[in-house]
Amino acid sequence: MEIGEIIAYNLKRLRNERNLSLGQLAEIAGVSKVMLSQLEKGTSNPTINTVWKITGALQLPYTSLLELPKSQVIHVQKQNIHKLEEDKYHIFNYYTKAPDRNFELYQIEMDAGCVHESIGHFTDSSEYLMVVEGQIELEVNGKSYFLDTDDGFCFHAAVPHIYRNSGSQKAKAVLMIHYI
Repeated sequence: MEIGEIIAYNLKRLRNERNLSLGQLAEIAGVSKVMLSQLEKGTSNPTINTVWKITGALQLPYTSLLELPKSQVIHVQKQNIHKLEEDKYHIFNYYTKAPDRNFELYQIEMDAGCVHESIGHFTDSSEYLMVVEGQIELEVNGKSYFLDTDDGFCFHAAVPHIYRNSGSQKAKAVLMIHYI
């Protein structure tokens, strides 16, 4: 990839990550909107000072526009995850919330007869559940929902909720908590 293409890719990516319009970035960087547009399209090469102005406005190192971002390949093996257990409820955290990730991803396993009660989470969060094995009953706001294998469910996570496995076999599900 040529340096102009790298700058174009990084500039657009970094501006979008910060939810800035071309006009907003132009104003805080002291660079014309036309110049920024040309840089994002890869039709112009910036001066050293222009790179300094842009990276300074974004509060990033100078090289952040000049180098391709490092590949984020993350391989998680269940055998290496510390399992949290509560009676017949087992939870494995695959991905924690991070500055570049506004969700947590779990696998839950519920032994037969398991009942797990949650008091609720952050007010600005939602839970997404997908059953991958067995059946799970989910109670939210006093109403019960029965989920079979391959069913999904989403709800506002601030309310108390209950997971039940009333079946005779283990149930497994993928759980994502999304923070708004």
